[in-house]
Amino acid sequence: MDNKTITRIGMIAAIYAGLCFIPGLSNIAYGQIQVRIAEALTLLPLIFQPAIWGVTLGCFLANLIGLMTGMNPTGLIDLIIGTLATFLAANCTYLLRNKKVKGIPLLAILMPVIFNAIFVGIELAFIFMPDNILLGTIINGTYVAIGELIAVIIGYFLIKELDKRKIFEE
Repeated sequence: MDNKTITRIGMIAAIYAGLCFIPGLSNIAYGQIQVRIAEALTLLPLIFQPAIWGVTLGCFLANLIGLMTGMNPTGLIDLIIGTLATFLAANCTYLLRNKKVKGIPLLAILMPVIFNAIFVGIELAFIFMPDNILLGTIINGTYVAIGELIAVIIGYFLIKELDKRKIFEE
């Protein structure tokens, strides 16, 4: 990787983490019902493959800072599981970027929704509904999926604009 790519990865990570702590947005970035606006960036691999590392690092940093400040009620488990979900979703987003439905990479766009609904849904179920993991996963996974869907819809329009401006091209 060249310095320009590494710099872009670092900038993506910083923006992701920073978005999680903007007053007003930080209140909805963690917990059972969440809309983590930073997850809009998980669609960057549609146009820039190294963004996989940027959003993964950004998620890790946001979860670590959330753990250290007490903002993230899921703590250490989210540092691992939430970051893994973001990494896998970003990879699948990249791999499915050319599979389009009426010109829209629908499957790629849905990857962050699906991975976070499953991984974070299970994580939240173990923490908040340990007596009924299945029901907890369904309920919490649905909440997470709705929030994630909001983020990726915003992300899709953001990515379309960034792609028009060609800022990730050499």
